[in-house]
Amino acid sequence: MVPVSLIQKLQRAADLILQHPRAAVGALATSFLAVVLLSGVALERSKQSHDGDRPSLMELLQQLESDKDAKPAPAFQSQRAPVSRSWTSPLARQCTGIDQALRLRLDKLRRTGDSWRTKVPIHPTNYGKRFSEDTNGAPLDSSPRVVVMHETVYSLTSAINTFQTPHPRDEDQVSYHTLVGLDGKVVDVVHPLNRAYGAGNSAFLGEWAVTNPRLMGSLNNFALHVSLETPESGANDASQHTGYTSRQYDALAIVLSDWIKRFKLSPAAITTHRHVDLGGERSDPRSFNWASLQYRLAALGDLCVS
Repeated sequence: MVPVSLIQKLQRAADLILQHPRAAVGALATSFLAVVLLSGVALERSKQSHDGDRPSLMELLQQLESDKDAKPAPAFQSQRAPVSRSWTSPLARQCTGIDQALRLRLDKLRRTGDSWRTKVPIHPTNYGKRFSEDTNGAPLDSSPRVVVMHETVYSLTSAINTFQTPHPRDEDQVSYHTLVGLDGKVVDVVHPLNRAYGAGNSAFLGEWAVTNPRLMGSLNNFALHVSLETPESGANDASQHTGYTSRQYDALAIVLSDWIKRFKLSPAAITTHRHVDLGGERSDPRSFNWASLQYRLAALGDLCVS
């Protein structure tokens, strides 16, 4: 409802317009101009108020400059392995006292490798590609730089059958790169550039690689694995057995010598499963004779290094 006083004022204004039409037009024009000016001022103030919520061009330039000077976010850090035992290699530097007859025999054996060395395919669940990144996205050096020696516990055939059996579960997957039989025959099952699953929770000199978020780290991503066939006396969990054959040591030395040369490995990087195992459950290769390996690698010229 319109108030009575307002109606009376409107009627009085209408009477004045009828009595003085020219003056009324001027007054109306002046009032209209005032309304326009007041509206413009209000609009400008409103615009300034809203503009205050947005950065100016100068502020944007200053922000870009500060962003340029800001330090980048740190990259993912590789997961560090637990502190491991130090490793002193039983292999000593040797440049003299070489058994020349042994050298000739090993050189001849190396030249006839096709007669005692074969390749056998295994199931693809038991080996894989080496990883270039860990589970955090940090880069990994996957180049082979440590050799881990194992033993089969049971026969060579039993080990190969295990490797040829599908193992969908990560926890069950197992393989070595190379196997050395009691008769000196060598079986290569995983290419050395690929990743064999020879050691579970393991590290060497404080280094491992975490490549599966559900499992502990291991050295498999940068390791080479070779396993000696265990004699019948070792098909148990005893701490010792009758040891390995002379033919096995001959073949093992040639396998290791080839890896040393191909991957520029230090002889000190040849270690045992027992040493790298972080769980303390492995003891292989049991009854290993380091002196037998020393003589052979020296004869092949691999221990005369600084």
